[in-house]
Amino acid sequence: MSRKDYFNDPAAPVATRIVPAVTAFVQDERGFLLMERRSDNGRWGMPGGVQEIGEDISNTVVREVAEETGITVEVTGLVGIFTDPGHVIEFSDGEVRQEFSLCFRARPIGGEVAVSAESFEVRWVKPGELDRLDMSPTTRKRIAEGMKGLPYPVIC
Repeated sequence: MSRKDYFNDPAAPVATRIVPAVTAFVQDERGFLLMERRSDNGRWGMPGGVQEIGEDISNTVVREVAEETGITVEVTGLVGIFTDPGHVIEFSDGEVRQEFSLCFRARPIGGEVAVSAESFEVRWVKPGELDRLDMSPTTRKRIAEGMKGLPYPVIC
């Protein structure tokens, strides 16, 4: 399923849903960030997805990272809560939702980098290379907040 993201665009369709979703700010021991080039929009992002019925939110993070990247993680904290009403996502099936994303900090504990049906490419990225990647403004904001390493979550 493809998607189109709108950022503060007056021509954006009206959102009809808010869905709990997660992203994972995963850094390895070198400080490299786990990133994937998404198959739904072709842009780089952190692994993540929608919470499923019957799972707690930490398990959503662990499942989504493993499914999308092949890496097993342990959740270690919360970077922040991101709920920008100006970010509207329209999916090819007709769903239109407002962003609601919990960005969790996690560390890798196993697995091997692997591409999935949800990604064209997966790799560990040096912090200095992040500016060169094509990614959404909301992803850049989450990464910037995660890089601060604050002991408390931000609420945006």
